[in-house]
Amino acid sequence: MNHPSRSIAELDGLVESLPEETRRLFHRIFSVTFTSGVCQPTETMLPWIERQFGSVEAVCQQRVIKVTNLVTFEGAIFNPLRALRPRQFEDRLKVEAAVLDRAKDDPLAHPLTDTPEDPFGRIEGKYCITASNIAKYDEFHGLIIFNDYNPLAFTREKVVDYLDTAWRWAQRAHEYDPAAKYFFFVWNSLKKAGASLAHGHAQVVLGRGSHYAKIEALRRAALDYRQKYGSNYFDDLFQVHHELGLGTERDGIRTFAYLAPIKEKETIILASSFAADAFREQVYEVLACFRDRMHVTAFNVGIATPPLSPTPESWEGFPVIARIVDRGYPWDGSSDFGTMELFAASIVSSDPFQVARELKATLVAAH
Repeated sequence: MNHPSRSIAELDGLVESLPEETRRLFHRIFSVTFTSGVCQPTETMLPWIERQFGSVEAVCQQRVIKVTNLVTFEGAIFNPLRALRPRQFEDRLKVEAAVLDRAKDDPLAHPLTDTPEDPFGRIEGKYCITASNIAKYDEFHGLIIFNDYNPLAFTREKVVDYLDTAWRWAQRAHEYDPAAKYFFFVWNSLKKAGASLAHGHAQVVLGRGSHYAKIEALRRAALDYRQKYGSNYFDDLFQVHHELGLGTERDGIRTFAYLAPIKEKETIILASSFAADAFREQVYEVLACFRDRMHVTAFNVGIATPPLSPTPESWEGFPVIARIVDRGYPWDGSSDFGTMELFAASIVSSDPFQVARELKATLVAAH
């Protein structure tokens, strides 16, 4: 996965250099188009362009790459110029200090007395405890409240414990109501990523009837793919990313920087079991890479699993899927989601090949 010269701007050439079978899989799954964005700045703008982007030529002739997943119809638009915009990384300690400054009125400080519990009680981990969400978006909707107020103070042991506690919550909720079987894990870090409270916490939901809409859409797309091509969509998706240098596999856990990310630096982890230590540790490794190497403090983690018990619909070949994205600088007042992301395609400035290099460096160092 470590290819220092590769970039999204060279995707067409990289695809053509793939082995024939993988190239065929790539074109089966992805559509890629390249366009040139041309603009003619005024003379008075040139000094500013030089300062802001480093090159007038790069602004006058911009290469735009559009990647569409033809199976799921997720799409991203890349412009390497956007990655050249000057960025100021805040020291993580400064971000943490600002977060901790808001700890004075912390509604999650005393969960046993100040939060409700689920009808089946609480699940307690070594570094966290569950509560029932006060404003639910499903019948079973809980919180995993971290002992640490600071959501960025996670370690390997803590992340593994958060996920273990979440899984035990799902099992307990399913025992309480066997008809509830569709599990989803949510971790929003900081308000920029959608967290309503600064205190470190994750959310867990267990639904009935069918999985959440986007997960059900993915199941149906993967099923259609299997029926049409006779192969597993997730296996083929990983093979394409791996051959391009975007993915790695260890202990049966497959991780890759996605070519059609919903937002910056999207990394996908595929596993056969939520309960596997290797999976939980890989989630930690990716988050540690985001935090420590890529200066990410606001992030989203979503983990979907197949149903907890048999269902009428087929989930054959559907893995546990973790998706992790960067949501930008925490104190930036602008939103990273706009009309394009809501109704058209995601606009992405991070290069998946650079993300893959950072992931590789972290994963190699960890083992």
